[in-house]
This record gives sequence, C-alpha cells and structure tokens, in this order.
Amino acid sequence: MSIATKKGDDGSTGLMYNRRVSKCHPRVEAYGTVDELNASLAWRARQHKPRSCAKVCWPFNRTLVTLMGELATLVEDLPRYVASGFHVVTPELTVKLDHIVKEIEAQNVSFKGWATPGENSSAATLDVARTLCAGRNGASARCRKAVNCTMPKL
Repeated sequence: MSIATKKGDDGSTGLMYNRRVSKCHPRVEAYGTVDELNASLAWRARQHKPRSCAKVCWPFNRTLVTLMGELATLVEDLPRYVASGFHVVTPELTVKLDHIVKEIEAQNVSFKGWATPGENSSAATLDVARTLCAGRNGASARCRKAVNCTMPKL
C-alpha cells in the first residue's frame, strides 16, 4: 500500500473509520500540531543525554498518541473507537502527567530566561517542543469552537 493514495487531491483527508474531512478542518490542524509536539519530545528523549529525559518524555509521548487518535475520530465514532480497544484522554491520565510535572518542578528548576531559546542543543529541542505546545493550545481552542469537534483537555 502506498502512502501516496491520491485520495486527498480533492482537499480532504482521512480520519478513523474511513471518514473524510477538509484538510483545513480544525481537527486536522489540532492532531497535526500534537504530532509535531510528539515528534519533538521523542527527538529530545532519544537523541540527547541524560537518558533520564526519555523516562520523563515517554509518558507524554504515549499520551500524545492517545490524544492524536481521539482527535482523528469523529464524535459519532468515539464509542466504536473505544469498543475497538483504543484509549481516550481521561482525567486519570492527565493526573499522571501533572504528577511528573510536579516532580520536575520540585527539583528547583529555574524559570529565569525560560523563553530565550537555544542555550544548548538539548535545551533547543525542548524549546521547539515548548513552542509547539503553545501552538497546540491555539489549535485546541479552534477545534473546540468548530462544529462537531471535541477536544480532550490535556
């Protein structure tokens, strides 16, 4: 099977369960932005030391995959999605992530100069992730306002 299906030549893209939406749909923007964030975190975790970053990033990577799957599923297909064994974002899932953030912040992390990118190559990869996360917030807000577009809170 080719990744060049030509099905999107009409300006549409595929979602779960053979659903089609415009490539300009807020849902597509939202999961595309989340995908960029996920790739950025994976890059940071797998390419740079310390390896402890991988242990911190991995739960976020898995959660972002869950989020992308949910975003790629229309509201009316969510029961089918869950019945197929896929996970959706839940409050319990976000609590786990909040706990990781609190552990990091308990290490007396300094936020001085936090918005100045590129202190070193490791920091630069996280700077990319930070900016993508900010973009994800805008994409999620646009998705929430769109007709028939839910956006899990993460």
